[in-house]
This record gives sequence, C-alpha cells and structure tokens, in this order.
Amino acid sequence: MRKLLYSAVALASLSAICCAQTITETFGIGANAFSIDFVTIGNPGNAADTTGSPNPAGSVSYTYNLGKYEISRDQVSKVANSGVFISMERNTYLAGSDAIHQPATGISWYEAARFVNHLNEVQGSRAAYKFDISGNFQMWSITDSGYDSGNKYRNSQAKYFLPSSDEWYKGAFGSPDGSWYGYATGSNSIPVAVSSGNGAGSAIYGGQPGAADIYSAGGSNAFGTIAQAGNLWEWTESAFDGDNSSASENRLVRGGSYDGSSYSLSSALLSNRPESENNFIYGFRVASVPEPSSLSLLALGGVVVALRRSKK
Repeated sequence: MRKLLYSAVALASLSAICCAQTITETFGIGANAFSIDFVTIGNPGNAADTTGSPNPAGSVSYTYNLGKYEISRDQVSKVANSGVFISMERNTYLAGSDAIHQPATGISWYEAARFVNHLNEVQGSRAAYKFDISGNFQMWSITDSGYDSGNKYRNSQAKYFLPSSDEWYKGAFGSPDGSWYGYATGSNSIPVAVSSGNGAGSAIYGGQPGAADIYSAGGSNAFGTIAQAGNLWEWTESAFDGDNSSASENRLVRGGSYDGSSYSLSSALLSNRPESENNFIYGFRVASVPEPSSLSLLALGGVVVALRRSKK
C-alpha cells in the first residue's frame, strides 16, 4: 500500500525530479568533437528494490553520472573517425534511417566498450576495459593497477564506463528520494506508446515504425534520463548471471525497444553474446564517476525524506 505523503516532502520530491541537473562533457577535437549529456544519480547507499528483476536490484553505494540519452550515430561515427575500431551498421529499419541523431545500433558490447575506452583516453583517464594487442577482450588481473576483485570487467580507475546492471536499474527505476517505480518514466502507470516526443509518461514501444532520435525518445524518468523505458534495448556492462568472471559470458540487456509489443517493466531483461551486433534494437548509453566538485550534489538527496511506494 502507498504510504501517506506529507505535502512538504512531496513538493521537495517533485522539485528534485523536475529540476535534474544536466552535466555536459565534450570529447575530441575539430571535426570529431562531440558532447555527451549526463545526469547525476545520487542517494548513495540506497536500499535495493525487491520487486523487479534481478531481485534485489539497484543498490549503488556511490554517486555516479548516467547518460541522459542513448549514444547517437553521430557520436559513434566521430569516435570511429578518430581511429577506434567500431563497425556501425546502417539503421535501415529505423525511422530516419542514418540521421545523425538516430541512436547508434549494430554495435557489439565489445565495440561499445571501445567507445567508452576512447572517452577515457581523450580525458586522460585509465581505460575501463582491457583488450589485448589483437583486440581481444580480457579481464583485469590482480597485477593490473585498478584491479577490482568484485568486478573484473571494469578498471576501478576509469572515469567512463558502461553502466552495470545495478547502475542502469537505479537510474531507470529509482528516484532522488529513494522511491522505486515500475516503469522507467517515474511512474507506476503503463507508459503511453508514442513514435516520438517527450510527453510525460510516454515511451517509444508497441510496434512503432522505428526508433526516435535520442532527444525525442519518450518522457523522462525520476532522475531525468530519456528512453530507458523504450526506443532500444541497451547493453549494460554486467554478465547476465551477475558474476563478471568470464570474458565470453552473455551480457545483460535492458530497456525495451520501439518494435516491442509490450512495455518495459522493472522485471524486463534480456541477454546476448557480447559479440552480437543486432542492427535493429540494441543501443547503449554511458556512465561516469563525477568529478569531486560534483559530489556536493549529494546534498540534494540528503534533505529529502526517503519514501517508499509499492508498485501497482
């Protein structure tokens, strides 16, 4: 049952949702320069959600930034033009075809990892993911600086990375006040199926003719991200079984897609081989560790009383 909400607390929660701060970071130079917008996912050390899948899910002990939008074709093209091996396929089945603001698809998990490594490289940070001289993905070992025994995929010294299962889940279904929602629209109501636009409670799903451009891909969720409720299924960093202990394990994919006949619940997830390149429904977004100066944003979450809402 829903708990009684006091008006002052409700207003504080609404303010946090409506006024999510966008952080824009720029990468590359000249013709290959591009920017990525992030939102801050605060409330560190939050309790996990126990109503979705996997169960429990979404507990993250630190503040991090999550891409506000899915990565676009233009962003991937500019990284590829900088010499990073990413073979992006044509979006022949997406509305808008190969328009620059269409979400990037036809990219394997490995190629998404190379994209992220490039972001770290141009910003002077450690690569998040390890590849050998032949381009084969490897796990970090105990002799590597930044080795994390709890996550052998990601180097702990990297600033940019693919969101883990918990990071993606919290950003999608969580909120600044600690509430959990059944849908990645900041709501427990079924999203309205649309082909484009940012109307509140809307998502790109239900047999739409194609994915919308990344800036018009559905209503925002409680933290302020777009399209975690549809448009494209998105790669996460995590192995499907939650144990990042084998380079070839299936990776967890979340979010739903434009052609899906159902909406994306917090319980909806898929998996696929990391080398898979599905040019129809798979995309990705990027996460990062905020700069120390951004940690002051934690205060926004600390002044709001934690609330819990059960899902309908």
